[in-house]
Amino acid sequence: MTIWIDFLTRLLNHWFGAPIDSVLGMLGIHPLRPGRPINNTLTEELLVFAFLVVFFTVVRLSLSVEKPGQAQHLAELAHEFVDNQAEQVMGHGHASYLPVLTCILIFILLLNCMGLLPGVETPTANPVVPLGLAIFTFVYYNWKGLRKQGVVGYLKHFMGPVWWIAPLMFPIEIISHLARMLSLTVRLFANMLASDLITLIFFSMIPLALPIVGLGLHAFVAIIQSYIFMLLATIYVGEATAHVESNI
Repeated sequence: MTIWIDFLTRLLNHWFGAPIDSVLGMLGIHPLRPGRPINNTLTEELLVFAFLVVFFTVVRLSLSVEKPGQAQHLAELAHEFVDNQAEQVMGHGHASYLPVLTCILIFILLLNCMGLLPGVETPTANPVVPLGLAIFTFVYYNWKGLRKQGVVGYLKHFMGPVWWIAPLMFPIEIISHLARMLSLTVRLFANMLASDLITLIFFSMIPLALPIVGLGLHAFVAIIQSYIFMLLATIYVGEATAHVESNI
C-alpha cells in the first residue's frame, strides 16, 4: 500500500510541485523540500477527499426511494446519526449545518482509519492535519454566528449576561475561543498518535491475536475521536448561532 502512496506523492509533486513552490514563495514561505512540497500525508488526505467526492456522486446519481442501494444506505445512516446529534445539541434550525458536520465526521473517520492499512501512517497522527481541521472548524462556527446574529449580536456572546462584568468576560471568552483550536488539535493528534504507537507495539509481537487486538483498538479510537470532533464542532456551532439574553 505504501508503494502506491509513494508513487502518487511523486506524481503529484511532478505535476504540482513547482507551482506550489511558486505560490509559497510569493507568500514568503520556504518549503523544507523544494520541488517536493507534497508529502504522503497530504496525498492520503487527497485520496480520502477524492473517495468522498466519488461516493457522494454515486449516491446522488443513484437515489431511489423504492430500491435504495448500499451506498445510499450508508449515506443515510451517517446523515441520520449526525442529524440526531445536532438536533439534541442545537434544536430547531440545525438542518442547514448538517452537510458540513456530516463531512467533518466522515472525513476524519476515514483519515483515522487509514492507519488500519498495512504500513500506512494515520494522517491525523500528524499535527498539521488536526490543526487544519481545527482552524476550519473555528472559522466555520464564527462565520455562521456572525452571519446569523450580526456583529453586535454575536459580540454579546463574549460579554456575559450583565454590563458590569463585560470588561472581564470579553478577554476571557476571546482566549477561550482561541484555545478551542489548540484543544481540538491536541485531542485528535495525541489520541491517534498514541493509537498508532500502540498498534506498532502489538505488531512487533509474534502471536497473530495481538496485532488483531491492536487493530481493533485503533478502529475503536478512530471512531470515538471522529465522533468527539464532530460533536464539539456541533456544540460550537450551536453556541455561536444561539440567541443570548443580555442586559448589556
